[in-house]
Amino acid sequence: MSDLFTLLESYFPEMVSTRRYLHEHPELSFKEYETAKFIQNFYKQLGITYQSNVGGNGVVATIHGRNPGKTIALRADFDALPIQDEKNVPYASKVPGVMHACGHDGHTATLLYLAKALNELKEHWNGKIVLIHQHAEEYAPGGAVSMIADGCLNGVDEIYGTHLWAIEDLGTIGYRSGPIMAAADRFSITIQGQGGHGAEPHRTKDSIVIASQLVMALQQIVSRETNPIDTAVLSIGSFEAKNAFNVIADRATLIGTVRTFKKETQVKVKEQMDRIIKGICFANDVTYEFKYDDGYPPVVNHEKETELLVQVAASIDEVTHVKEMDPKMGGEDFAYYLQKVPGTFFFTGAKSPNTLETYPHHHPKFDFDEKAMLIAAKTLGSVSLKSLMSSHKLVEQK
Repeated sequence: MSDLFTLLESYFPEMVSTRRYLHEHPELSFKEYETAKFIQNFYKQLGITYQSNVGGNGVVATIHGRNPGKTIALRADFDALPIQDEKNVPYASKVPGVMHACGHDGHTATLLYLAKALNELKEHWNGKIVLIHQHAEEYAPGGAVSMIADGCLNGVDEIYGTHLWAIEDLGTIGYRSGPIMAAADRFSITIQGQGGHGAEPHRTKDSIVIASQLVMALQQIVSRETNPIDTAVLSIGSFEAKNAFNVIADRATLIGTVRTFKKETQVKVKEQMDRIIKGICFANDVTYEFKYDDGYPPVVNHEKETELLVQVAASIDEVTHVKEMDPKMGGEDFAYYLQKVPGTFFFTGAKSPNTLETYPHHHPKFDFDEKAMLIAAKTLGSVSLKSLMSSHKLVEQK
């Protein structure tokens, strides 16, 4: 792997420059037109074949090794979030209200320069490596489903992906066999009451009071209806009932998320939500609308590929800690790839040892230590080549 590592180290300044350019020019999910063009131009300049508009704004590039063999896919997402960048850095977002607050700019830069290195070394390995640049990870239904439907996994034997994790120390590779990230669902509840004057509440059906009852009652689903052995989260993220100060609102809307690992837990939470909403609205003589959208399924890593990752990560000098992670309640549409082919999704620590205050993902001041991109590239590149080499040896033995 020394040749790969040497190339990646030489490309690191360019990798940083590309990441910062992307950070300055973020685009929201399903609107990443210029980012997709940037990725396409990168591959065009290298002479690497690619497909554009895969499942939407997705880009898929392919590098062929010296001889036929196994096909390994690597994936990076490239959409941003509707958040105002509040960092005081030269590369802060130039787009008002939009920023890369989850590291997808780093994921993209990592995969682009890893592809450049692998392409230079293609006479030294057999098989095929597919680079999946995915749009719209942040907003369900996400980009993975449509890219898979458009054939991005055709012929793929294994897939690997990573997330730069700014709350984990630089030098850490976090792995887990089996479920590592939760199913991520979205719901909305609209209460239709009867508005009126704030001085005469007895003539109204106060949607705010009723919705407040729901906020409290729904918490009992996790604390009293869910088996303590199982894991579930139910969070209300938005409570909206706009009105004048002296008017009782006739309508209130709650929006939130449910996170689970087991299908049966997910189903039970939905059933209990429906029962509680129906009961409270009936008791208060109001109508309601309840919408529940199944989001991404859990990310479930495969054992063999996870073991290979652990073995490879431990051999990289910059990796100081290979750590089995607790399951995360965050969601990721990488789950859909793992439902189709074997693979693993892991975390690359990106918390700088010199940082006094670390901001979490999706925070207006989110940032990460850019050295993590080099570690991620070395890890993804190593696990790909190791898998291709072991496959070739097996073919030779036969």
